[in-house]
Amino acid sequence: MAKATSGKEVLAKFFDEGAYQTLYADANGAVTAAFGSANGTPVYAVCQNGAAVSAKDTEKVVKVLDMAGKTGNPVVTFYNSIGAKLEEGLAALSGSANVAAAVAKLSGVVPQIAVVTGVCGAGSALAAAGADICVMSKEGELFLTAPFTSAAAGDKVENAGSAEYAAKAGVATIVVDNAEAAAVKAAELVALLPANNLAGAAVFEAAAPAGVLNLAKYTAADAVKALVDADSAVELYAGFGKHVFTALATVGGSVVGIVATEGTLCRECVSKTARFVRLCDAFSVPVVTVVNTDGFVASSSDEEAGGLREAARLTGTYADATTAKVAVVTGKAVGTAYTALANADLTIAVEGCTIAPLDPKTAVTVLYKEELEKGNNIAGDTQKLAAKYAAEECSAACAVEAGLADFAVDAASVRATLISALDMLSTKRTQRMPKKHGNMSL
Repeated sequence: MAKATSGKEVLAKFFDEGAYQTLYADANGAVTAAFGSANGTPVYAVCQNGAAVSAKDTEKVVKVLDMAGKTGNPVVTFYNSIGAKLEEGLAALSGSANVAAAVAKLSGVVPQIAVVTGVCGAGSALAAAGADICVMSKEGELFLTAPFTSAAAGDKVENAGSAEYAAKAGVATIVVDNAEAAAVKAAELVALLPANNLAGAAVFEAAAPAGVLNLAKYTAADAVKALVDADSAVELYAGFGKHVFTALATVGGSVVGIVATEGTLCRECVSKTARFVRLCDAFSVPVVTVVNTDGFVASSSDEEAGGLREAARLTGTYADATTAKVAVVTGKAVGTAYTALANADLTIAVEGCTIAPLDPKTAVTVLYKEELEKGNNIAGDTQKLAAKYAAEECSAACAVEAGLADFAVDAASVRATLISALDMLSTKRTQRMPKKHGNMSL
């Protein structure tokens, strides 16, 4: 069982100076509703105290969500409950459904942050997983089916319901050590995200990056460190899709969502990226995508498990997003990887990158088939021709000339160019075609 931390302690840690106004007070309730300021941002909070949740408690939650929509303020929900009051019968089921409807209705209107500090199961788990961001304490438990129930049915999985398990499944966005750390992290996220879908994000004091872009020793995490303001990045989904780094951060003091790729992209990497870009687009947070990838994993098994569906979802997400989008191609952006990831308003091609319809090695085996067959060293000749082809046809300068990039810069100029690009796009306005909603692959 998770360690107990009182609702009052959690709320005091979350709100500035521990001060907040209690809403819809009920001394016997399992839920405390509150309003106050977190990192200077007005925000609503709902906090479960570990007891069973009644129908009256769920009514209080729905009221808070409704108020958040009316006033345009974020909502942070702290989950810690043994479940619904079963003695209330069908009222418990009705309450859970009403909360789910309210969460869905508010999605994309104001940021919703779920913070799992204790037990969070069944209907509460659905609501927590449906939030924009789910912060989870290592002391918490998150599950749709209770692990002991699953184990009793012969389906025992190690660490089921734990924070580590939820992070690996892509449900827990951030994992921290305890409830207090979770409250602090939630307050940090509230400050980074806009208050609602019509508000701009806060502007912070700019800081020099903590690293330098090194293309010879490239990693996604290091690339992000070289582009964003020092110590500003809050990584999301670290336990899921390991070949993509996603984070909220500031660049020149302005909040951005940053995606950086490395290696080959599996369906988990792709799903993670699409989910993150969707979040940024909902609240008009600019998206910066650092592209350096071997492309989607070449695997029929991965496609059977949903790889193609997820790749289509990613492509549609980028194409559909109306927020400002900047792509920074630091390495390979070949074929479908360019199509999916570099769908941007402005694209920065870094000298030494490769932007091509297919891999240069593959291209030369087609373009110079006869010449290669006449040679005595096919592997060596292919390598030389591929290098020549990449330099002459797939370079940063070639990409600009072909209209596939807007800037060709060296590694030392990338951050300055990125800041200029974001400044250019700061007044971007886009009108959508009239429709109910898109039907991209989900």
